Amino acid sequence: MLLGESIRSLDDRYRLTLPPEMCEELAAEDGECLLAKEQPGCLGLWRPAQMKERLEQGRKILESKIAAGRLEGRLAEVQSLGRLLSTRHRGVQLAGRGRLVIPEGFREFLGVEPGGTVVVVGAAVCVELWRPEAWSQTIGQQMPEFGKLFEELTA
Repeated sequence: MLLGESIRSLDDRYRLTLPPEMCEELAAEDGECLLAKEQPGCLGLWRPAQMKERLEQGRKILESKIAAGRLEGRLAEVQSLGRLLSTRHRGVQLAGRGRLVIPEGFREFLGVEPGGTVVVVGAAVCVELWRPEAWSQTIGQQMPEFGKLFEELTA
């Protein structure tokens, strides 16, 4: 389970060094991860096999529904989903010592300039990269629900 919180700096080439304990659990042996746009100000780093399997299953279900005519009249929604699938995630490599380059398109979504601070959070199933203001707002909204959520998920 990926847990923990760290503050990291984004260098002038949009590189970020992840905590070693998160890298060990997250990346495939070749350093491959899947980077996903989660919400404005937040990117998620996923284990590639886990996310690829989930996306492939969803794609097959969508294709079968289209072929069976079950999405008639929902073309705009299918297009919207296709756009999001096309731009939401991308494979990335963790270089030596857990260094990650944030690709174009993802930089703008994260909203942190070179020299800025990124909050790295273990979110159990993935590692999240947060713009500090977005993290403060999100955790401020979610922390009051911690006890209830913990009870529900661990009961």
